Amino acid sequence: MSIRLISISHKTAPLEVRELFAFTKEKQAELEKILIDEGGAAESVIIATCNRTEIYTYFDKNQDKKKNVFTRLQELILRESGAAAVKEDVSDYLRFYQDRKAVNHLFSVTAGLDSMVVGEDQILGQVKHAHALAQEAGNSGKYLNTLFRYAVTCSKKIKTDTDLSKTSVSTATLAVKAAEEAFGGSLAGKNVMVIGGTGQIGGIVLKNLYSLKGLNIYSTIRNVTMTHDAHIKSESNTLIDYKERYDYINAMDVIISATASPHYTLTGTKVKEHMTTDKPRVFVDLAVPVDIEETIAEFPHTFFYNMDDLEELAETNNRAKKEAVCQAGEILEEFEEDFMRWMIFQQAVPRMQEVKHWMEEEAEKKGFGKAIDKLFYRIRENASPEELEAFVENLREPEK
Repeated sequence: MSIRLISISHKTAPLEVRELFAFTKEKQAELEKILIDEGGAAESVIIATCNRTEIYTYFDKNQDKKKNVFTRLQELILRESGAAAVKEDVSDYLRFYQDRKAVNHLFSVTAGLDSMVVGEDQILGQVKHAHALAQEAGNSGKYLNTLFRYAVTCSKKIKTDTDLSKTSVSTATLAVKAAEEAFGGSLAGKNVMVIGGTGQIGGIVLKNLYSLKGLNIYSTIRNVTMTHDAHIKSESNTLIDYKERYDYINAMDVIISATASPHYTLTGTKVKEHMTTDKPRVFVDLAVPVDIEETIAEFPHTFFYNMDDLEELAETNNRAKKEAVCQAGEILEEFEEDFMRWMIFQQAVPRMQEVKHWMEEEAEKKGFGKAIDKLFYRIRENASPEELEAFVENLREPEK
């Protein structure tokens, strides 16, 4: 019985590889089901964000005894993503974790400790959403439900008890910061377009832009007349129809795109066609798969950033949070141990019921004291010296 994890993240894989595993919500639920039906897992939850895809599975006693569990999971993941057909060495970018290491990894991810921007807040919501989707699809059960509940609780305590999120910086914040630096530290008087402002990342970008003074914000939307989103509707924000986005390109100084689109939101050919004024412009692509065709980076006076380019900016933020990370690590370890105790205990319940029944029979024959003595001798004969020492240590009287 064990928890297994296969991970593809910004720490191990470039953007071109990560986007091969950028599953839609529908595909996440479908793959979770396949890992259960064909892979032999009892439960499955998949987290898919801009910077990572994490595939968690729980195997019961019978399935976990079968050989090559990770090999079986890997084959199904590569088959369903089609990644192996696109990139020959894609397996080199996969990372494998089991039991306590998998638990530690999820807790680190949920708390923002494993993020490109350490301490960022949006990953917590993404983890909760991924778990909710798996629950709704019937793919997550007792063990992964409890694991994810512990992870969320641990993350909240870290955010409350440390300074990790007091100066939280997300990739969306870095996008705005990158644009500011390109224009000498200020966007005052600039025209900024956000493509995908109704989405989670785009909404955060807009919030950051609203906090700045003196800039003109434009955000695309599929149907201007039907929106009631508070992130979109603002006095400083002009709504434009997504279909008309190219018509505004020439007037823009900054274009930030953050959609879940399977195709380019901006292509090099069309941008070049509509860009008639020669002036500095910043393009920031926050999407995985990518939104903006990279040929735009070759245009004169153009600054271009994608998710990989933001890593350098993230490093500065991360170095400033080292002390908080140490404090967070201590909290994480406590929750990790609590969960492992819970899981080991739950998995041992059938065995404990057997021992309880055996002791009741022994007590009827020779008395309760003799049954206890026999249990202790049984433990002595079967435990390793380290296990026996730990058992005896835990027999001490609890402190009052």
